[in-house]
Amino acid sequence: MDPVGQDINLNSPNKGLSHAAGDDALSGASAQGGAVGVSSVSTLPPGLTEEEAEELRIELGKVEEEINTLRQVLLAKEKHSAELKRKLGLSPLNELKQNLTKGWQDVQTSNAYKKTQETLSVAGQKTTAAFSTMGSALSRKLGDMRALPFSNSFG
Repeated sequence: MDPVGQDINLNSPNKGLSHAAGDDALSGASAQGGAVGVSSVSTLPPGLTEEEAEELRIELGKVEEEINTLRQVLLAKEKHSAELKRKLGLSPLNELKQNLTKGWQDVQTSNAYKKTQETLSVAGQKTTAAFSTMGSALSRKLGDMRALPFSNSFG
């Protein structure tokens, strides 16, 4: 490995890449192919030979190339999915509406919702009965007050 001609700036996106012909000096992969090069380090981790390190660098280059390929395939699949949804008239807004409708239906069929609805219904009936009783009592009291002799002075 010839460190001459390699970018050794650790902040550089091209660190460890050869400046000659765009080839990665470590993995043999093209820099334009998407593989990220590993910077050349003169000291190896303990227990790792130069040959093992070179094999690992080559394997790393291959794995990174596979990752790049999978990203491209995923992007193509997402575009195809979006196109199919467009042809079917499924816009993101329609999908959101469908999800909300399904979610609301799920809530309405849940036991907790049913129990809460029953409890609120009973509470509403009791409240209505209480107001009705209170209204009748007030009407009766007002009627009683009108019958009193001093109430004529107010009207």
